[in-house]
Amino acid sequence: MTGLDRNSVRRTAVLAGAALIVGLLPLASAGTAAAADPDPVPVDRFEGEVPFASQPAEGLFTWGGDADDPPELTLAERSDAPEGAKVLAGDYDISGYGGFTHDYAADQPGHDWSAHKGIRFWWDGQDNGKKTAFEIKDGGENGEASELWTTSFTDDFSGWKQIEIPFGDFTYRTDYQPVGGIDQVLGLTQMWGYAVTLPAGAPGRFAMDDVELYGKADQSLRASVTTDAAVYPVKEGGTASVKVSVATTGSAPIDEPVTVAYESAGGTAESGKDYTPVKGEITFPAGTESGASRTVRVPTLRDRTGEAAETVPLKLTVTGAKAPAETPQVVIDAHGLPYLDAKLPVKKRVADLLSRMSLAEKAGQMTQAERGAIGAGGDIAAYDLGSLLSGGGSTPTPNTPAAWAKMIDGYQLRAQATRFQIPLIYGVDAVHGHNNLAGATVMPHNIGIGATRDPALAERTGAVTAAEVRATGVPWDFAPCLCVTRDERWGRSYESFGEDPALVESMETVVQGLQGDRSGRDLKDDDRVLATAKHFVGDGGTAYGSSTTGSYTVDQGVTKVGRQELEAVHLAPFQEAVDRGVGTVMPSYSSLDLGDGQGPVKMHARADMINGVLKDRMGFDGFVISDWNAIDQLPGDYAAHVRTSVNAGVDMMMVPYGYKEFSATLIDEAKAGRVTDRRIDDAVARILAQKFRLGLFEKPYADTGGASAIGSTAHRAVARQAAAESQVLLKNAGSVLPLKKSQKVYVAGSNADDIGNQTGGWTITWQGSSGNITPGTTILQGMRKAGGDVTYSKDASASTAGYDVGVVVVGETPYAEGVGDVGNGNDLELTAADKAAVDTVCAAMKCAVLIVSGRPQLIGDRLGDVDALVASWLPGTEGDGVADVLYGRRAFTGQLPVTWPKSESQLPINVGDTSYDPQFPYGWGLTTLTNVPGGGTASLRALALVAAAAERAGAGTVARTAVTKARLLVQQKIGTAVTAASAKPFADADHLLLTGHYADAVAKLTQAYRAG
Repeated sequence: MTGLDRNSVRRTAVLAGAALIVGLLPLASAGTAAAADPDPVPVDRFEGEVPFASQPAEGLFTWGGDADDPPELTLAERSDAPEGAKVLAGDYDISGYGGFTHDYAADQPGHDWSAHKGIRFWWDGQDNGKKTAFEIKDGGENGEASELWTTSFTDDFSGWKQIEIPFGDFTYRTDYQPVGGIDQVLGLTQMWGYAVTLPAGAPGRFAMDDVELYGKADQSLRASVTTDAAVYPVKEGGTASVKVSVATTGSAPIDEPVTVAYESAGGTAESGKDYTPVKGEITFPAGTESGASRTVRVPTLRDRTGEAAETVPLKLTVTGAKAPAETPQVVIDAHGLPYLDAKLPVKKRVADLLSRMSLAEKAGQMTQAERGAIGAGGDIAAYDLGSLLSGGGSTPTPNTPAAWAKMIDGYQLRAQATRFQIPLIYGVDAVHGHNNLAGATVMPHNIGIGATRDPALAERTGAVTAAEVRATGVPWDFAPCLCVTRDERWGRSYESFGEDPALVESMETVVQGLQGDRSGRDLKDDDRVLATAKHFVGDGGTAYGSSTTGSYTVDQGVTKVGRQELEAVHLAPFQEAVDRGVGTVMPSYSSLDLGDGQGPVKMHARADMINGVLKDRMGFDGFVISDWNAIDQLPGDYAAHVRTSVNAGVDMMMVPYGYKEFSATLIDEAKAGRVTDRRIDDAVARILAQKFRLGLFEKPYADTGGASAIGSTAHRAVARQAAAESQVLLKNAGSVLPLKKSQKVYVAGSNADDIGNQTGGWTITWQGSSGNITPGTTILQGMRKAGGDVTYSKDASASTAGYDVGVVVVGETPYAEGVGDVGNGNDLELTAADKAAVDTVCAAMKCAVLIVSGRPQLIGDRLGDVDALVASWLPGTEGDGVADVLYGRRAFTGQLPVTWPKSESQLPINVGDTSYDPQFPYGWGLTTLTNVPGGGTASLRALALVAAAAERAGAGTVARTAVTKARLLVQQKIGTAVTAASAKPFADADHLLLTGHYADAVAKLTQAYRAG
C-alpha cells in the first residue's frame, strides 16, 4: 500500500468517526453547525502547488539575521501527512533570528479572509517547550510591505497537532514593521500570507502541513466600534464632541444590533465642577451600514482658576461588536499658568513648568522612543514621553507629506492627554534633504557639499531641507554631521564635509540654513528646524580594526589622539557649531583614548568632554541627545548605563524600543540619589527651552503650508546647483570635457541610470538601495535632457563603433555607517563589471569616467587609459546638475574635500601628513570654461603680492580670487604628473586658504609649481 493510500484510509477513518459523533448530536445542532461554518479555505497544502519563490511572485522563502540563520526547507513525502502526501519540513540552527514566509503574488490583489474565524495548521511537535511565532500579513502594497500581526504557540507536545488561532488572538507587532504600519487595524480584507519565526539558540527540525482558514467570523470579530480619536482636547467651558462609529471588515452592513453604553467616569476632572456628567446608550440596528456614526457631547465648565490639564474618560460598553482598544478621553486644556504665556521669556516659562513637574514627568521628557515601538500611541501619555523619532526608513504608509503630517499630529494629540500638555519634539535623520520621504529633494551628501567650497550654497541646501522637513510636521533634524573624516575606509566618510577641520567649519553655514538666526528666534517659523551637531567627538578619527561592533572595522571604533590633535582637528568644528547657536548635539558611538591612562572610553560616558568641554567651556546651552541605543554599549548593568550617561551630560536618551525600561531605571537611580535632582532639572530645562523656542506649545501640530514646495522646481534647482558644483574634474586630457551637443556620446556603467546608487545611503531607508527608489533625474536622463546625442549600454555590450566620445559612470552601491566599512564586505576597488565597462569604452574612443561614490575609488591602474576623470560623489536626485557641467552649461569648479589615494595601503592619508604622496592631493580640481592664467613664476609672484595686500586690508574676496588663480596655474603645469614634492605644498595651500592665510597659500602653491 502506498503512503498516499495509507493516508487516505486514515483520513477516511477520521471523517467516519466525526460523522458518528455528529450523528449522536441533536439534529438541529448539527444542522445549525453545518450552516454556520463555511468550508475551510486552503492557504498551503505543501503538495507543490506553491513554489519556493519570493516577491513579486507567490511563493515560500526563507530569511534570517545572517547567512546561517535561514532554515533549510523541503517538501517531504510523509506517510503520516495530515493532508495529502507531502509536508513542509526543515532543519534550522539559528543564532539570531530566522524563519520562512508564504507571500501571495504582489501583482495580484490581496486575499479576503474576513469571512473566517481564524487560521489553522498541523504541526509536528518535538515537545521542546519552545515558542514559535506565527504572523499574518495585512494591508499595504504586498507581502513585504504590509502590517505584521503576531501570536505564538508552544511546542509542548509530540507528533501531529492541529493548531487553531482565531484572528482575535493576533496582536499588532510593534517592534518591527517593514513599512512602519498602515492603519494598525486587522482588516482581513487584503491579506498577503503568513510567516513563521523559528526558535533560536539550538539546532532543531520541524514539519508543518495543511494551512487553512477555518470557521465563520462572528460579528464581534467582524464588526468593531471606534471613536474618531483617542484624545479630545477642549478649552475650559467648551464642549467635546466624541464621534462613535461602527464598522465591519469588508464594509458589509451589520447582521445584528450593536449597542454602545457610554458614561463619563473617573479621570482627574471633577464631575459637576469641571464638567457636566453624561450617560446614555447608542443603538446601531441590524442592517446599519458600515461607517455609520453617532456623536456624544461632553460639556465642560468654567471655574476661572489656572490649572493643569484634567481628563474626563468616556467609558464605552459595547455589545455585539468589538469595543475600542482604549477608552477615549476628553481633556480640559491646561490654562492660566505662567508657562503657557508666550509673552514671557523662555527662561521664565521653563522655570515655571519645571517647578510643577514630577520626577516621572521629568524622566519622560528625557526619553525618546521610535514611532514603530509605541503602537497606537497610548504610551506617549502613559510614560509622559518627551520625544519620538523615525529611524532610517521608518515612515508612514503611504510615504507622502500628508501622511507624515497626519501621523505626527496624531502623536502630538496624544501628548495633549498629559498633565501639562508638553508637546513632543519629533526628530528625523534628514542628512541630505528630507531623505526618508519619497519625492523630497535629495541633496548631494556632505562630501559633495564640501567639494563645492561654497558656504552660501551649503546654507541654501540646509534651508531647503528645513522647509521640506518642517512642512511634514517634523521640527528636529539629526544633522549636520561635523565629523572630520580621516580614513576613507570608514563607511560614514560621505557624511563628512571633508578631512580638513577648516573645510568642515566653513560649511557650517548649513546650521543657519536649518535653524535661521543663531539666536534661535527663527525656530518657530514654518520653514526652520532644530539642528543637531554630530557626532561629538572624534568619530571621523577611529582607527581601522578598532571597532567592537559586529563586523564593523572602523565605525564605532577608537579614536586615539593627543589633546592637541583632538582640539585642532575634531573639537574645532563643534566650537563653530556652538557659536552658530546649534540647538542639539549628539555624542558618538566611538571611544576616545587621549593617552592619559584611562584607555578607550565611550563618548556617551565622557563627562569630561560633554559636561566639561561642550557645556562648560564651549558654552553650549542646547541639549544633548544620545545616539540610537548607544548607552547599551557602556560597561556594567543597565542601571550603570543610565546613570553613567546621564551624569556624563546626556540630556535625552534615544532608547527606541527600551523607553519603558529607561524611564523606570532613571526614576530608580534618581530616588537612590545616584542621579541628582539638579542634573535631571538641568537636562529637562534644556529640552523644554528648545520646545518653547520652536513654538511647539503654541503650535504643536504640523503647519503644512509649505508642503506644496516639497520636491518643487525651486528646491530642485538648489540641489541641481549643488550637484553641479560638487563635481570635481581630476583629469581632462585633450579637453574632452565639456562635451558638445553635436557629439555622438556612448554612455555605459552601473551608475549612469540608477537614482538609488546616485543618492546613496540614508535615502528612503537607512542603508539606501539601488534602483528607482524616489523621483529624480539620473545622470543619463540629465544628459539626454541637456540635448546630447546619447546611446546607453549599461555593460558596454552594444557596439562601440561610430561614437565621438564615451562617458562611463561607475562607482559604489549604497551603504550607511559601519555596514559600509572597508573590510566589512567592501573595498575601494571598482567592480569587475565597472572595470570591464571602462576598459571597453576607453579602448574604443576618447572617454570620460565619472565615479559616483561616497569616497575615492582606486583607479590609478587605469588612469593612463582614461582621458577625463570626474569625482561625482553622491550627487542626489538631480542628475541634471551633473549634465550641466558635462555639457558646459556650468563650469567645473569643485575641489577634492579629501585626499585621493593611490592605494588602500596609503590610508589613512590626509592634508598635513609628513609623508604625503597621493594620486590627487586635497584641494585638487580642474576647471572648464575659465581661462587659466599663464606667466609661470612671474604670475605667481604678482598673485602673491595681491594676496598679501588683500589679506592685510581684510579684503577676503580679492585674496581668495588670487589664490584660486594661482591654484589653477599650478594645476595646469602639474597635470597628472602629481608627485609627493608637489602634492604636499599644494594640499597645504588649500588649508591655508580656508584659514585666511592667503599669502602663505600662494607661497605654498609656488613651491608646488617649482616641484612640478
